[in-house]
Amino acid sequence: MKLISILGSTGSIGKQTLAVVEAMPERFGIVALAAGSNLDVLAQQVVRHRPELVSVGNAELATDLANHLRAVGLEKLPEIQHGAAGLTAVATHPQAAVLVSAAVGVVGLEATYAAVRAGKQVALSNKEVLVAAGEIVMAAARAANVEILPVDSEHNAIHQCLRAGRHVEVKRLILTASGGPFRKTPLSEMASATPEQALAHPNWRMGRRITIDSATLVNKGFEVIEAHWLFDMRPDQIDVVIHPQSTVHSLVEYVDGSILAQLGPTDMRMPIQYALTYPERAASNDIALDWSKLRRLDFAKVSTRRFPCLLLAREALKKRGVYPCAFNAADEIAVEAFLDRRLPFAGIAEVIERVLARTPRSKMSAISDVLAADSEARRIAREEVISLQSKAATV
Repeated sequence: MKLISILGSTGSIGKQTLAVVEAMPERFGIVALAAGSNLDVLAQQVVRHRPELVSVGNAELATDLANHLRAVGLEKLPEIQHGAAGLTAVATHPQAAVLVSAAVGVVGLEATYAAVRAGKQVALSNKEVLVAAGEIVMAAARAANVEILPVDSEHNAIHQCLRAGRHVEVKRLILTASGGPFRKTPLSEMASATPEQALAHPNWRMGRRITIDSATLVNKGFEVIEAHWLFDMRPDQIDVVIHPQSTVHSLVEYVDGSILAQLGPTDMRMPIQYALTYPERAASNDIALDWSKLRRLDFAKVSTRRFPCLLLAREALKKRGVYPCAFNAADEIAVEAFLDRRLPFAGIAEVIERVLARTPRSKMSAISDVLAADSEARRIAREEVISLQSKAATV
C-alpha cells in the first residue's frame, strides 16, 4: 500500500485526493494531513482516514482540533502540530511515499521543497512552488532523483502526451485555456466586471483565487512558467490557445508534425489518480468523458489585449530571477483587493505591471531569497492598490 501525505487537505484538490484514496483503499492510505483553519472538515477527514500526523495553522487551532476530535469520540488522537514546522513534518513524514502538495499560496513552498530534498515523490498542485521557485526546486529534484508529477489538468495532460516521444522530438507544448467567464465579454464591460461575474466560471468549480486567475488568464501565465520548469522547454516552445469546451486539456506537437492531445472530463480526480498511480494506470469506474455530450471542439488565439496578464507572465519568465515570484505575489494581493471590492477588475493587471516595474533585478539561490522577494513584492503591491484607490477617488 502506498501511503500519502497531503498539504491542503480541506481544499478542493485535497478533498478530491481523499476521494481517489477512498475509491482505491487497497492501493492507498493516508499517513499525514495539513490544513489551515477548517477544523470541521479536517476533523471529519481525521476520523475517516486516521492519519498519524495532522498539522493546522497555529497553536490555538491545534488545541481546538484536539478538543473537537475528543468531542466526536475519537479515542486515539493523531500527533497534532502547527505552523511552518507542522507543514514540513507532514510533507516529510518518514512513511509517506507521495506528497500531494495542494496548499494554496507560498505557504506550501518550504514544506514541498523539504519533501523534494527528502526524496519524496511529489504530486504537485500548488502553482506557487514552481512559479516562485522553479529553478531552485527543480535543481533539488534532480539532485534527489525525484520526479515531480503535475496534478493540474493541463500539465498532467502534457506529461501524458510526452510519454509518446523523446524530449528532442518535441516541437512545442500547447496549453489550453477555457477563456473563463469573459471570453466574449466586450472589453468596455470587462474592465468593470464584478467579483460575482468573475467567479462564474463556465466549466470548473475551483477556489476563489484560481477562479479569478482563470478570468484574467493569470493562471495560464503561471502554467507557462510551470511548464518551462517541469518539462525543460524554452518559453518560445510553450503556446496557449483558447478552448472553451475544456475537453482537450493540452497538446504536444512533435517535430514530425504529429500532435498528441489528452482529452478527459472536467474532473480533477482523473489527473490526481494518474499522479498517484504513476507509472501505472488504474481502472476507474466513475470518471469518464461523456461522448454523447461532445458536439464540437473549438480553438482560438489568445488576445493579449483582452488578457494582458498572460503577456506580463511571459515577460516575467523571460527576465527570470525574482520576476516570476513578484508576478505571483502581486497577483495574489491584487486578486484579494478585487474580491474585497477595493480594486476594479482591470486593476489586477495594472497592479502586476506596476510591481514588476518596481522590482529590481536579482537572482535567487535559496528558498529564503524567494520568501524575501515574495514579501517585498506583496508590500509593493499593497502600495499600488492604495495608489489606484486614491487615483479612483479623485476622478
